[in-house]
Amino acid sequence: MPYLNKPPPNPEPLDCRILNAALDLFVLKGYHNVSVHDVQRKADASIGSIYKYFGGKEGIATALYARLLSEFDEMMDNIMDQHKGAKERCETIIRQLFEYTETHTHIIAYVLHAKHAEFIPNEAPVCSSIAFSKMREVIQQGMDQGELRNTDLQVATACIFGSAIRMIHLRLEGIIDKPLIVYLDAILESIWLGVERSE
Repeated sequence: MPYLNKPPPNPEPLDCRILNAALDLFVLKGYHNVSVHDVQRKADASIGSIYKYFGGKEGIATALYARLLSEFDEMMDNIMDQHKGAKERCETIIRQLFEYTETHTHIIAYVLHAKHAEFIPNEAPVCSSIAFSKMREVIQQGMDQGELRNTDLQVATACIFGSAIRMIHLRLEGIIDKPLIVYLDAILESIWLGVERSE
């Protein structure tokens, strides 16, 4: 099972091996270029076990998407528990996403860079997930408490997280060749110039 914040169990259960194998293959080769047999070989699993657990390739992709979104939701809960102000929470979210882009590249690529509508069209877009709803909640609280400029919530969300996610895309595409953390201070400065409430 792919995790952001904890190591996988050892020994790794078969369904976890299948999801990890699929994650690597989907990111490296593209979903449409991967067969169930590719996943079966990489996971050292039987075809029957893949169909038993997931029902086929789309089932694997759907389960993987749900699993990784739950990891993002857990990340958000941890940040919201540990930090109280909207600005501090937003900065921590962006910092962690930048760090995960370097350390958990395939997870970030699958959640934030893959075109899910092309291969799991019945799933809601990532921006509709619980984790992204919590990001908007953080921003709304920041506006309600006077930390952030009072403006349209979608505009504020795009200003705060859109630029950071675009930097992640550029890093994943190889356009940016330095670790994203190098750009963190500059990104945060630009963000707060746009949305932080003036004294």
